[in-house]
Amino acid sequence: MTNTLEASIHIDASPAAVWSVVSDLKRMGEWSPQCRMMRVFGGEVRQGTKTFNVNKKGLLVWPTSSKVTRFEPNEAIAWRVVENHTIWTYELTPTENGTTLTERREAPTGTTKISSFLVDKMMGGTAGFEQDMIKGMNTTLARIKSEVESKAPAAR
Repeated sequence: MTNTLEASIHIDASPAAVWSVVSDLKRMGEWSPQCRMMRVFGGEVRQGTKTFNVNKKGLLVWPTSSKVTRFEPNEAIAWRVVENHTIWTYELTPTENGTTLTERREAPTGTTKISSFLVDKMMGGTAGFEQDMIKGMNTTLARIKSEVESKAPAAR
């Protein structure tokens, strides 16, 4: 399994405008084709916030939980999934005419045995799963871009 999967997109909006969408984890189900719901516990999202998530791929549905491990307004948000030890990050980089948004999935210590087993036996194996993950990241980023650009004034 690849330790890091990543995708990026340019958004014609300020980092603050992008941040207002990306940091609203309750809306993740609107953007992600796999993470269908994130329920946020404890009010406003911040470092240490816990979530309950529902994921779906085809007929498979599975719950996960996570904890926000990085919260830097207008710069980055990250959370660690308890069940498989992966870390999901959204990083915002200001550009001359907007923001580059990067989505990253890291498994710095690998994933859990049960996660690896399920990917292998239920999700078509690691190579296909990782291709689906990259495709999903690009879909998520395109949906976020569309949402932000439809509401925010151009960054120019």
